Amino acid sequence: MSSEMRTLQRARRKPMDIVLRLLVVAALVIDAIVHLQLAPGYQLAAPDGIGQGNLFRLEAAAALVVGLYVLVRGSRPAYAAALLVAGSAFVVVLLYRYVDIPAIGPIPSMYEPVWFFEKTLSAIAEGLGAVLAAVGFLRQRRGIRKRRR
Repeated sequence: MSSEMRTLQRARRKPMDIVLRLLVVAALVIDAIVHLQLAPGYQLAAPDGIGQGNLFRLEAAAALVVGLYVLVRGSRPAYAAALLVAGSAFVVVLLYRYVDIPAIGPIPSMYEPVWFFEKTLSAIAEGLGAVLAAVGFLRQRRGIRKRRR
């Protein structure tokens, strides 16, 4: 194992990096749990189609897989994936809350102009998860620059 690889592994074990990883994972898990709990009710509108419930299940699966990736690796690509998953979910929940977008092909119209506890919890977790993933990504990048000097 090269000395650069060992340095990178030690950097990922710093207490702040571990806390950051756990916070990103927690945000993704909250997002996944909320989406899995809401999915059956939203699928009723399109029981045989793609439906919002199935989209919720896909979001939950992506959040769980990426959360596991961040937990295990804590690398720049892991944080980038977390930023993509959490950030896109945050943008979508805000978009469909405030803009009435019609169905796009097989994707149903998901306009819902209200906030309720689960939706708010999910949005907060997604927003914080995206910000924390961006911080993790930048911290990893800064660490790589320091090692190259």
